[in-house]
Amino acid sequence: MSSLIALRRAALFPVAAAGFFLLTHTHAQAQWWKRAPVDFEECADAAEKAATKAEKTSALADCNAKFAGRRKPGGGYSYYDFLQDRTFDIAGPNPTPEEQKKIDSAYTAYLAKERRNNEAAEAAARQQREQQELQARQIQQVALRTDVERVPMPVERPKVQQTVGQRKGAPCAKGSFSCEWPRLSEGLNDLKKLFNPTPSKPAKKG
Repeated sequence: MSSLIALRRAALFPVAAAGFFLLTHTHAQAQWWKRAPVDFEECADAAEKAATKAEKTSALADCNAKFAGRRKPGGGYSYYDFLQDRTFDIAGPNPTPEEQKKIDSAYTAYLAKERRNNEAAEAAARQQREQQELQARQIQQVALRTDVERVPMPVERPKVQQTVGQRKGAPCAKGSFSCEWPRLSEGLNDLKKLFNPTPSKPAKKG
């Protein structure tokens, strides 16, 4: 009897061992399917299988937080730095410390370039304003000179010909009768006085 029990145990041992192996192998396969994703794309694929929209959104946000890089079509990964609006090639799903150092150095150079560009733009704008102000002053000066030239100068009043009866010494047209007649009249009066002297008045008796 004891020998039969021993034989049975001996026969069951391989079966139990085989069953244990199968269970262990199946559990290992399940763990392989449930392993953590290696990059963003694999993480996003798992998130797409979420039961609800809220779980999917939460899972995708977790993928973004875990993986900074994105797969490239030809192999490798790329990292997009939105501060510089530039993409960097990286070896893995996240930048290594050395790669992150290069990205930071590029950002420092980017800031310096932006500062120089801003200073140059401000200088150009300032120069343009100064030129516009100078042109405005020049236009104003030209307008003022033009206005002065347009103001009429005072014109001397024309001389009016004197007629007979105007006072002596007043200007008149040379050779006109009205101008020569007064002189002729005076000459005739002098001749009359010469030929017809005025009689002297008798002296009063005392």
